[in-house]
Amino acid sequence: MVRRDDHSSRVRTTLSGPETKNMTHYLRLHHDAILVGVGTAIADDPSLTCRYPGVSLDAQPRPVVVDPHMRWDTYNSKVHSLAIEKKGKAPWVVHASQRSTSEAPATSGIEHLLVGKDGLQAPDDPSSPDLRHIEWHSILKALSQKGIQSVMIEGGATIINDLLSKPNLVDSVIVTIAPTWLGQGGVAVSPIGKVRDGERVNAASLHGTVWRQFGHDAVLFGSLG
Repeated sequence: MVRRDDHSSRVRTTLSGPETKNMTHYLRLHHDAILVGVGTAIADDPSLTCRYPGVSLDAQPRPVVVDPHMRWDTYNSKVHSLAIEKKGKAPWVVHASQRSTSEAPATSGIEHLLVGKDGLQAPDDPSSPDLRHIEWHSILKALSQKGIQSVMIEGGATIINDLLSKPNLVDSVIVTIAPTWLGQGGVAVSPIGKVRDGERVNAASLHGTVWRQFGHDAVLFGSLG
């Protein structure tokens, strides 16, 4: 799910109609976790909860923020406030460096996950490497080790661009197209270009595509080939 928020200017721009917003919360209800990057967490201060009618706290997805070097002010975030109010689950924050982990207050419910090359690493393990970048297979393996079986990755653009080039890690892609333009300087979602035998080729392609109309928005479903 690609969010339509303008992170390049750090201004939230809501484009989804009520029908596609409802679809988003329905999808959240059917995933174990919602994952965003630290840029989205800082720019939007999202709730990362499911507001589908009748959803219980137990059915809420787990918020996950990939924050390799602890830039996000977790304890003053909306997602943490909602967890305190029992309106959502406490977030898990994924780190890459032992230097960036900290002991969360017992009452907060927040968990800091140190992720290494082979998934979860113990913060006090001297063999745990300090990584500048966490590979996606390591993040997904760590979440699996924590019991997460399905992850809805919502953004931001850097994460989406990266994952569009890794079809072996992505089960399906959902793109919502709103009948409007952000304007110049809006966030761009596009995977890194590829060249084969000296010719430019498609960087990513969707297969088994299905289009549906939701109010004024068009929604594209497909799988990466």
